[in-house]
Amino acid sequence: MTVLVVEDYEDSRALYMVVLAAAGYSVDEAVNGQEALDKIAANKPRIVIMDLSMPILDGWEATRRIKGNPATSDIIVIALTGHATDYGLQQAREAGADAVLAKPCLPDDLIALMRAVTRKL
Repeated sequence: MTVLVVEDYEDSRALYMVVLAAAGYSVDEAVNGQEALDKIAANKPRIVIMDLSMPILDGWEATRRIKGNPATSDIIVIALTGHATDYGLQQAREAGADAVLAKPCLPDDLIALMRAVTRKL
């Protein structure tokens, strides 16, 4: 299963990629929402791990576009956000995220959430 990690902070992106690869996922990366949309159009990953606060195109808008497009609406989007207030988490859900994790999150929590959402398929 292919996972696209969308994160503008290089250290976080690298950490998620190593953890996901070690868990057996095929992993690709993007540094902003526009790059994510381009990669999704080319490769259609099964899951997108989406940071929300990014330059060029933020994760809220990228998620809205993914979920609003019939060709990509079935992609699972897990939002990772430092906006860990109830309001911030609700905004991620309203953008269309299938699940939301507050940052920083433990790698095991991310893997567990990914397994939980893919079991529902």
